[in-house]
Amino acid sequence: MYQQLAVLTLLLFCYSVVAARVEKSLISGPMLFVFAGVLCGPVGLQWFSGDATQTELRVIADLTLALILFIDAANANLATLRRSYHIPGRMLLLGLPGVLLTGFALALWVFDQMSVYEAAILATILAATDAALGKAVVSNSKVPETLREGLNAESGLNDGLCVPILLVLIALAQGRGEEGGDLLAITLVAQELGIGLLIGVGLTLLAAAMMRFCYRRGWVTKVWLHISVVAIAVGIFSVAQSLHGSGYIAAFTGGLLFGHLMKEHTHDLLLAAESDGETLALVTWFVFGLAVVGQVLPLFNAQIVLYSLLSLTVIRVLPIFLSLSGSGLTPASRLFLAWFGPRGLASIVFAIIVLNAGLEGGETIAIVVVCTVLMSLIAHGLSANPLVHRLSDYLSKRENAS
Repeated sequence: MYQQLAVLTLLLFCYSVVAARVEKSLISGPMLFVFAGVLCGPVGLQWFSGDATQTELRVIADLTLALILFIDAANANLATLRRSYHIPGRMLLLGLPGVLLTGFALALWVFDQMSVYEAAILATILAATDAALGKAVVSNSKVPETLREGLNAESGLNDGLCVPILLVLIALAQGRGEEGGDLLAITLVAQELGIGLLIGVGLTLLAAAMMRFCYRRGWVTKVWLHISVVAIAVGIFSVAQSLHGSGYIAAFTGGLLFGHLMKEHTHDLLLAAESDGETLALVTWFVFGLAVVGQVLPLFNAQIVLYSLLSLTVIRVLPIFLSLSGSGLTPASRLFLAWFGPRGLASIVFAIIVLNAGLEGGETIAIVVVCTVLMSLIAHGLSANPLVHRLSDYLSKRENAS
């Protein structure tokens, strides 16, 4: 055990001292840690056994998502978001249904052995984008603020919107709720979103009031204030999930409110929590490479690779690009937003939910998800900095010309 712990902590330390340099290159931290996980696992150096369970992987991925969603939302510029709310609004209300329908149709075409419900489940799992993998773009000041806040809001909310859809489809695939399918869908959507929103707002208001009250009386130090932020983020997520609401919606809405309430103190309060979130994310990607990628890689075939490529391109890009027509954005900006929809932690968690449901095509769905996430990790990681620079140069030349 201590040998494995030594390897992991040394990897984290070595990355931490060169992280700023890596972030400016063509590779990313998640790419490095997935590769390290594969290298250290059973198919590589065999330093780790790679026997992490689905539950263990889901727990660590959920904790990472909760923290990152909360932090990214708290750091959001609400003034900019209010001015440009139509961008994430179009992407979620017009683009997301288009992604789901396109993904569903192409899944039926590529995988002739899949049932209608399984094709819809696969499309739903891969419609959710990853806030963690999109950080290289949404935190880059060269990207116009309206685009950054649009991507941040979309990635923070679309996984929460996909959860009730996924649960309805799993129930239908298992033969439950066929007669009252419409009622089941409406009930689940209302429950997931409603409970998530109430918990996110309610607990954040309570937590912020308690923090202020205790800080004014000198009952808490700065160190413990930083720890309280992590506890709020994970607590909000966990309470919402335990009450059958969307923890993703709760964490994101709670983060938005927390940032608004703490105003100029937000950055200082979030700094330590951001470090925790980044560390958890890298550990999650290491475990993903160790326990999943190395073992599933030999199972990839032409069908799986084809659908993964379609998912990252046509299925995502076309509906999002079209949904932004009439938004006032340049074609280059619309294409930029459409491309940067990386798949990651949320899709992994959804795939585990499907595997636990015991569906006949569950394993195939999970393998497609792993392939898509792996390809997204590479494609979006390699393209992030070059495309950010290109977009910045293009918009600068356009502005100068006008």
